[in-house]
Amino acid sequence: MVTTRQVKAARALLGWSQGDLAEHSTVSEPTIARLEAEDGLLGGRPETVAKIVGALVTAGIEFISENGGGFGVRLSQRSANT
Repeated sequence: MVTTRQVKAARALLGWSQGDLAEHSTVSEPTIARLEAEDGLLGGRPETVAKIVGALVTAGIEFISENGGGFGVRLSQRSANT
């Protein structure tokens, strides 16, 4: 499970705009904007979510599940494509 706040935080850590995420994930920028506009779990089709999460993970993002402190993200490494 990934939240929209995690996606936004991940983009911020990478210095990516919605357009950058669109380019790396092959998901359209309007779709990313629409999904990020809703708070809570990242919605959309499972394939779309997988593309978005996959692009962020490839770029070095680690998604942290809720462990009593809440959901989060961290940057594990800098990728060549950031």
